[in-house]
Amino acid sequence: MAASMPLPTILSPNPTAFLPKFPIPLPQTLTLKSTSLITLKRSLPQIQACRNAIAPAFVHQAINLVQSSPPTWQSAVFSNAVIFTLGSPLLAPGLSLPGVAAAFLLGTITWRAFGSPGFILVATYFLIGTAVTKVKIAQKEAQGIAEKRKGRRGPGSVIGSSAAGCICALLSIYGIGGVVFNRSWELGFVASFCTKLSDTVSSEIGKAYGKTTYLVTTFKIVPRGTEGAVSVEGTVAGLAASIFLAYVGYLMGLIDVPKAIICVVASQIANLGESIIGAVLQGKEGFQWLNNDAVNVINISLGSILAILMQQLFLLRS
Repeated sequence: MAASMPLPTILSPNPTAFLPKFPIPLPQTLTLKSTSLITLKRSLPQIQACRNAIAPAFVHQAINLVQSSPPTWQSAVFSNAVIFTLGSPLLAPGLSLPGVAAAFLLGTITWRAFGSPGFILVATYFLIGTAVTKVKIAQKEAQGIAEKRKGRRGPGSVIGSSAAGCICALLSIYGIGGVVFNRSWELGFVASFCTKLSDTVSSEIGKAYGKTTYLVTTFKIVPRGTEGAVSVEGTVAGLAASIFLAYVGYLMGLIDVPKAIICVVASQIANLGESIIGAVLQGKEGFQWLNNDAVNVINISLGSILAILMQQLFLLRS
């Protein structure tokens, strides 16, 4: 009986040949149905129309907010935010960063109390005051009589220049004294800034162009920049600045002609008092606290109070 021999096993050089074969999944692709494309195309004009409608609606709402009458805190904050953003190139040379914050607070209170007319008055004061501070700045720096930080106002200077005006604005906002005193607070507000602008212009022009400066208490000739010193050039310029700002207040409807005259007179009396305080007390023993910012507060407060008292004496009794 013949023996059967096993057949030789042939090994495949490709081991995967014996592995089970599974179908390889193909990559999925995202496709849009034709109906979806048609819907999207139909929606595009509607989306564009909504986008075009939103911008005018926002602008219209913003204009209504700015024109709110009487002004609200919301309109005051919004208006100041827009103006300060657009006017930042003008604010940078005249205010430090903390000064901008203080000015924003002043602008908000002013707008809330007196609307855009009050804001325009303060803006006019700021622009003129900043401009005259830069007049012959190199000469003033060489003589050591220039304002600090090249005239850029910090928060102390802003508050010192506007404290009386802010108080009048707040008294008006909360109706202190009723309708009878509401116009008085408006007058005090305008008078305070007429006083401060007159003081700033007379001081800066006197430092730049004053040929001879006199100490207000003795009329002795003293160097330019001396506390309590006055000059003819500076005094005339300060008077003109006060008249101009009172005229702006008149154009804005904040005051009438008799009140404008009161503002000018009160500002000149207050500035004379400020010069006397500077000559007699500022820098003297026991009065080290009486710096320029403190004197500014006294000065503008005196101008504001004088204007209100003069109104009571000459206008309401006539």
